[in-house]
Amino acid sequence: MPLSEPVERELSHTRQVSCRGYKRKDGLWDVEAYLLDTKTYNMDMHEGGLLPAGAPIHEMAIRITVDLDLNILEAEAVMDHTPFRMCPDIADRYQLLKGLQIAPGFTRKTRELFAGTQGCTHLLELLGPLATTAFQATHQEREYLEDWHTGSTPPPMLNSCHSFAEDSDVVKSYWPKHYQPHNKSEN
Repeated sequence: MPLSEPVERELSHTRQVSCRGYKRKDGLWDVEAYLLDTKTYNMDMHEGGLLPAGAPIHEMAIRITVDLDLNILEAEAVMDHTPFRMCPDIADRYQLLKGLQIAPGFTRKTRELFAGTQGCTHLLELLGPLATTAFQATHQEREYLEDWHTGSTPPPMLNSCHSFAEDSDVVKSYWPKHYQPHNKSEN
C-alpha cells in the first residue's frame, strides 16, 4: 500500500542509505553501509565555496567484517564528502567497532563509543542499518547451522517484534518447538 497522496510540494533534500552484505571466500562476511546526502539547490558552504545542487554534502561509508557469531573482526569508515574539512578526522575512531558483537546491547554500546563529540552523527546513524544488514546477510547460514526449526536453540529474533512473539502464528508455523501459547482469556 503506498503512502497517501501528499499536498503539492518541492523536493529539497535527499538522503540515500544503502547497505550490502557479502560472503567472502574465507567464510567471513563483509557488510557495508553507505550514506549520500544531496540538496536540490546551490548551498553556500561554511568554510567557503558553493556546493552545486545535486553534489554530495555528505558521502560516507562503513565496512565491517563479521563471522557467523556476528563478532566484528575488522572495521573501516571513510568520509569522502563532508561539510567541514575536519569531519574525516574522526573516521579512524570507528575501528573501535572491532571486538564488538552484534547482539543485544550493540546499539547502546555504539552510542557510548560514538555519540556526541566522540563520533559523527551520520556514521553513528549508519550503524543500525549496518547491524541489521549483517544479521540479514548471515541469517540463512546461521539458521542452518543452529537448526532453529528442530533444535533447542531459540531463534535470536524470538520476541523481537509483534510477528515473532512466542505466541504468534508465525512462530507456531516456523518454530513450533519455541511456540508458547498464552491463554488469551488471562489478558
